[in-house]
Amino acid sequence: MSSQKQLIVITGGAGGIGMACARAFKNENLIITDYSQEMVDKSVETLSKEGYKASGIPCDITDKKDVEKLRDFVGAQGSLKALIHTAGVSGTVQDLKKVFTIDLIGTELLVDAFYDLAVEDSAIVLLSSMMAHTVPPNVKYDLALANPLLKDSFEVVSQFVDGSSDTMYNFAKRGVLLLSHKNADRFGAKGARIVTVSPGVIETEMALKAAKEHPERMEMIKNATPLKRNGTPEDVSGVVKFLVSDAARFITATDILVDGGVVKNIMQMK
Repeated sequence: MSSQKQLIVITGGAGGIGMACARAFKNENLIITDYSQEMVDKSVETLSKEGYKASGIPCDITDKKDVEKLRDFVGAQGSLKALIHTAGVSGTVQDLKKVFTIDLIGTELLVDAFYDLAVEDSAIVLLSSMMAHTVPPNVKYDLALANPLLKDSFEVVSQFVDGSSDTMYNFAKRGVLLLSHKNADRFGAKGARIVTVSPGVIETEMALKAAKEHPERMEMIKNATPLKRNGTPEDVSGVVKFLVSDAARFITATDILVDGGVVKNIMQMK
């Protein structure tokens, strides 16, 4: 790793999981990004008061120029230790294109941009979802999911989601897994790693909103969870911290489920 200042960049840094990830890196140099300046400023202020070394910049991850601006901001400050990509939306937005664009196209834009900053021992950690594991491999849509910037990718995937933004979310998050597989070799050539984490039901504002809209389903998932509870943001951030650390130096192109064991039971219910 370079002798420059080592930086950890967290997208969705104002969210529950994003802030938990920031707090997992007490003595690191943090760059917080989210879609609004106000949210970024509030998060940086909170972390600074808690003794963290944090700065921030807003970024619309669906805008290539904005992502490149983020990349350049990071590159001007030091060397990339990790990109932790937690930004995203759930199916509650009720918009197929918005889910696909934010959760998958935005992820590919970030991966492509931060490849330029990757050096030996850099880690890219992308948040997927346990629901990605409910979407089976299929050549009819996997090419589109792994290459969301290709023309017609959205239209191809849309044929399989029956107009449901929740289902599109599941497919987009499968795409995130495929992006880590697709990019492993080129990052590996730099000595860098790219991995994914698939949270289950984590008690964040986004999950609480989903619980209000689908209370029976959320209760069913909790009851089907072997550990009989929902996850916390800290359950996720602990795994992320491990994946960024030297202890995970031989882990790349793989996914870690942080779901309390529930996805295997969900699959058996189908």
